[in-house]
Amino acid sequence: MNLADKLIIAISSRVLFDLRESHEIYEKQGIAAYSEYQIAHEEEVLRPGEALPLVQKLLRINESLPAGKGVEIVLLSRNSADTGLRIFNSIEHYGLDISRAAFCGGRSPYRYVGAFGCDLFLSTHADDVRSALEHGVAAATLLPSSQTLNDTDEVRFAFDGDAVLFSDEAERIFQEQGLEAFAASEKAAARRPLSGGPFKNFLLALHRLQAEFPPGTGPIRTALVTARSAPAHQRVVLTLRDWNIRIDESLFLGGLEKGEFLRAYGADVFFDDQQRHCDSASGHVATGHVPHGVTNRA
Repeated sequence: MNLADKLIIAISSRVLFDLRESHEIYEKQGIAAYSEYQIAHEEEVLRPGEALPLVQKLLRINESLPAGKGVEIVLLSRNSADTGLRIFNSIEHYGLDISRAAFCGGRSPYRYVGAFGCDLFLSTHADDVRSALEHGVAAATLLPSSQTLNDTDEVRFAFDGDAVLFSDEAERIFQEQGLEAFAASEKAAARRPLSGGPFKNFLLALHRLQAEFPPGTGPIRTALVTARSAPAHQRVVLTLRDWNIRIDESLFLGGLEKGEFLRAYGADVFFDDQQRHCDSASGHVATGHVPHGVTNRA
């Protein structure tokens, strides 16, 4: 069977469900106590995790498309198949169409991201996320958030620009030489497209899925939310044009805090490379930290 025509998103069990209680047992008492606890409670339904509402909305997209197209959710877990039975019982309880999974018995599951052909990997394990990014797959560490998704069936993705959709080439100049040098460099390079960042291919996959629907009717909406301002916006606009990618909304904030704008847009999830921006945004919307680029180097 070929999954090439689908948008494939891999998620860890700890972003799909709330596993804090059992994870605390694992950290304090070890793997044997954790396994005993999960088996003893495997008929108890797990509470929703950060990603469950997003997954529910993504899977509803499939109702409007023929078989073989749409969205595939793959579960990647450090659990064993034995302790993972509670997870699949909970998947069945919530009516999630998830049938593919890798249970890795305590080891990192990122190795299977490429084998499944995943376009995106969401996890709470920062090391797994970094490994996926190093192997060319869009990945983010999903942060805790008390915010709920927008109340429509539309799935709204929001992305930072530099070091997320685009490479960190411009961000490096800003970090090393300051705002004035960054502005001068971007003006001089305005007509030279930026290189792609770790989320370029995921954005392309979203764009292909949007193309399955008549213009203006699709269930996915995208937004660029960047600290850039004019005239540094020109290079971004021309880069996306060069990639033949449509972004539905573009916000050039000139350094303003992003949280209120993300709330106004109604983002279901926002991706940014800078931890401080993620911490601020997570008070407003679900947020994924992308540990990539110059601001994440030790």
